[in-house]
Amino acid sequence: MIENDIFKALGDPTRRAIFEKLAGGGMNASALRKGMTISQPAMSQHLSVLREAQLVREQRQGRFVRYEVDPQGLVHVARWLQKYRNYWPARVEALKDVLKDMDP
Repeated sequence: MIENDIFKALGDPTRRAIFEKLAGGGMNASALRKGMTISQPAMSQHLSVLREAQLVREQRQGRFVRYEVDPQGLVHVARWLQKYRNYWPARVEALKDVLKDMDP
């Protein structure tokens, strides 16, 4: 299930930071490493996990690879969240009823 891969990938704080940087616009691995204390091999490994989870895609530009957020991966997250979006209105209404009954 792709959702498991997505949440596993984003469960790591370093990968979340990388993903957040890429959400601001695509860049190569060297630019991604700026401001982070991470080696090039570690960055490659993190990007690989994000790619496998379909959260990041890459495009070769000469001798560099440009990484960017893959919107298709976010579709999986949105679908997963949609199931729970329907749950909350009914729960809020039930809570309102309970609170109304508690009023003197």
